[in-house]
Amino acid sequence: MKVILDTDMGSDCDDVGALALLHSYALDGKAEILGVIYSSGVIPYGVGVIDAINTCFGKPDLPIGAYKKTDVGDPIDKMLAEKLAKDTAAFGHKRIGTDDAEDQTKLNRRLLANAEDSSVMYVTIGHTTGISELLSSGADEVSSLNGIELVRKKVRRWVALGGLRANSDNGYHAQDWNFFRNGTVPYTKHAIDTCPVPITFINAGDFVLTGKSLIKTSPGNIVRTAYRDWLWEFDKSTLEAQRPSWDLATVYYTVEGLGPYLEEDQPGHLDFDVEKGSRWFTETVNELHTYVNQVEGRDEAFAKYLDALMSKHLPKNSD
Repeated sequence: MKVILDTDMGSDCDDVGALALLHSYALDGKAEILGVIYSSGVIPYGVGVIDAINTCFGKPDLPIGAYKKTDVGDPIDKMLAEKLAKDTAAFGHKRIGTDDAEDQTKLNRRLLANAEDSSVMYVTIGHTTGISELLSSGADEVSSLNGIELVRKKVRRWVALGGLRANSDNGYHAQDWNFFRNGTVPYTKHAIDTCPVPITFINAGDFVLTGKSLIKTSPGNIVRTAYRDWLWEFDKSTLEAQRPSWDLATVYYTVEGLGPYLEEDQPGHLDFDVEKGSRWFTETVNELHTYVNQVEGRDEAFAKYLDALMSKHLPKNSD
């Protein structure tokens, strides 16, 4: 499974868990990480956290692309990403901010151009600027195909954590973080309307709490440190409190499919309204759209599975 992970690293610690989970899959031979995109430009230091995580898992040379503008992203550094990114002595990484990363669209186009046809899973666990700019891109020295043509040729599926709770019974459109907040609305609308390959929208992880397994890992590793700092900065809680696993559930689906924890909703289509948000309608079906929910009653089992796999390859405490 060849994966490009697109993240807003820093706005929540589940992005850290998701990248750690993906590395765990890669080390187990179930996935190949082609590159990581940081598509949230307001705070530049997500690049450094990504680089530190990649370095922790023995992949310091993994390509990182970044959104260079500042119109999209969480304006609050909830993870203390600046502190983490600049602490290269502690984590052994080299890149710190967006200036140290390649432009996201250039990297996306190169990774896709070099991939086999229909082989790449493009996974968005943050904002939609990365996939939108890719779809808007024109032919260049890397490929004679424009963005839509390149995605159609190389991407098997776009998996997105977006449209959370869009299928609720209240009849209202949902305004979730990734698709609707922090300046991302026009990019989301464009991406959904123009994506030429199947899209899976993930609606899972709300009550799947992970992070406790990190207590048994060495205190100096970046994954444990990032979770600890985010939880403390957000509400003065500790690793025992843990955090919902929206992003981890998305990576899980990408690599393992539905498994015992996820299930498809009724066929339909995701309507994205720039003023209202997302709504899953079953009256009209778009064959490219799939909406995936979590199986009821599996929160604890799913959390245990994800938590163990996230920390599986991290260095453990000596005591």
